[in-house]
Amino acid sequence: MNSKLFQQIRILDPVSNTDTIADVLIIDSKIAAVETQISEFPTKTEIQNSHGLILGPGLVDLYSHSGEPGFEERETIESLIQAATAGGFTRLAILPDTFPPVDNPAGLARLQNLAKNYAPTPIFYYWGAITQGLQGEQMTELGELAATGVVGFADGLPLQNLGLLRRVLEYLKPLNKPLALCCNNSRLAGKGVMREGYDSIRLGLPGVPTMAETSALAAVLELVDAIGTPVHIMRVSTARSVELIRVAKSRGLPITASTTWMHLLLDTQAIDGKYTLNSPFLPYDPNLRLDPPLGNISDRLALIEGIKDGVLDVVAIDHTPYSYEEKTVAFSEAPTGAIGLEIALPLLWQNLVETQELSAMDLWRVLSTNPAKCLGVNLGAIVPNKAADVTLFAPQKTWQVDRQTLKSRSTNTPWLEKQIVGRVLTLTFTE
Repeated sequence: MNSKLFQQIRILDPVSNTDTIADVLIIDSKIAAVETQISEFPTKTEIQNSHGLILGPGLVDLYSHSGEPGFEERETIESLIQAATAGGFTRLAILPDTFPPVDNPAGLARLQNLAKNYAPTPIFYYWGAITQGLQGEQMTELGELAATGVVGFADGLPLQNLGLLRRVLEYLKPLNKPLALCCNNSRLAGKGVMREGYDSIRLGLPGVPTMAETSALAAVLELVDAIGTPVHIMRVSTARSVELIRVAKSRGLPITASTTWMHLLLDTQAIDGKYTLNSPFLPYDPNLRLDPPLGNISDRLALIEGIKDGVLDVVAIDHTPYSYEEKTVAFSEAPTGAIGLEIALPLLWQNLVETQELSAMDLWRVLSTNPAKCLGVNLGAIVPNKAADVTLFAPQKTWQVDRQTLKSRSTNTPWLEKQIVGRVLTLTFTE
C-alpha cells in the first residue's frame, strides 16, 4: 500500500469552486480522505507538513507540439512526457504537425504506439489534421479519423480558403468532435514578424497588423453563425479579437476561445529587452518570436481581462520545441514558438496571481477544468473515492531554469538561465 498524508495543504478545486485549507490522504493513487484534520491513517503513511503548498486538479494543455516522429532532435515523446509531468500536466493534447502529419488513421496509430511505451501519465489526446499534409487545400477523411480516436480536428495553421472551411464545418457538424481554428490573414500579415505599433517602428521590425487576426476571426464567426458547428478559437492575441468573441458569445454562438500563456505575460516591450517583473531579456531574443506575435500592452491587458470575465476559456501552453541551431538566428529569421510546459504555471502564478491581476481560482480553472471540458473530459472534484489526478505546487520554491533542470530536449525559452519562483513537486509515496 502506498500512502501519503498532506497536512494543512491549500486545496484549489475549480470543480467544486473550493479554496480551502485541509488534510488530504492519498492511498494507492486514490483520494482516501479530505478533512479539516485527519487523525487516522495507515501505519506506514508518509506524512508531509504541506503549509504553503497547493493541491489542485491536474493541469490540462489544450494544444502543444511533439517533435517525434520526424523531429526527434527537438523533442521525443519521452522528453515531452517528462516535461509535461515536471510542469504539473496530467493531460496533454498534441497537434498533428509531426512528420508525417496525423492526417490519416495510420499516422494516428503511429503516434499512439509511440506513447504506449511510456508511463500512463500524462494522458495523451491527439488532434487530427483538418487538411491533407496540413496544406490547407483538401480535407482529410474526417469521418475515418473521428472513428479512430482523435479528440478533434486542428491544423494548427490558419485556413485561408473560406470555401474549404465552410465545407469542413458542414461535414463536422454531425461528428460531434471539436474543431480548433487559429485566425490569421496571411496577405494582411505579409512579412511581419512582430505586432504592428509603436514598438515595431522603434525596433525597426516589420509589423503584423491587428486586422490580420481580426478580419480572419470575423469571417470564422460569420461561418459559425450560419452553420452552427461548435468551434474553438486558438491563440487569441489582440484586444479587438477579445471584443469580437465577447459579442459573439453574447449572441449565443457555440464558440470557446484560448490565448497562450506567454501572451498573458509579455508584450512587444519584451522584444526590446524589458521585463519588469524579472531580470531583463536579451533584446531581439529569437525565443520571443511567436505566432501570433506578442501583442501591444493594450492587447495583453485585454487578454487578462478576457480571462477574468470568461470571454477566454483556456490558457494553452502551445509548447513548441526547436533545436538550439534552429533558434540561434536573427529575430526575423527565427521559427516561431517557445517551450513552456515546465515553467508556465510558476510564471503565471508569480506574475498574475501574486500581483493580484488574476485570482488563484481563475488561473487554475483556465489551466485545468476548462481545457478538459474543451476536450470533452470532466475532471473530478478533489473528494474521497476519486482518482488522485492532481498537481502539487510549491508557489514559493525558487529554482534556476537551465539545461540541467529542464526535462524538455529543447531549451528555446527567454527564461533560460534565469531564476523563477514556483515549482511543481512530484507526488511521491512510501511503502
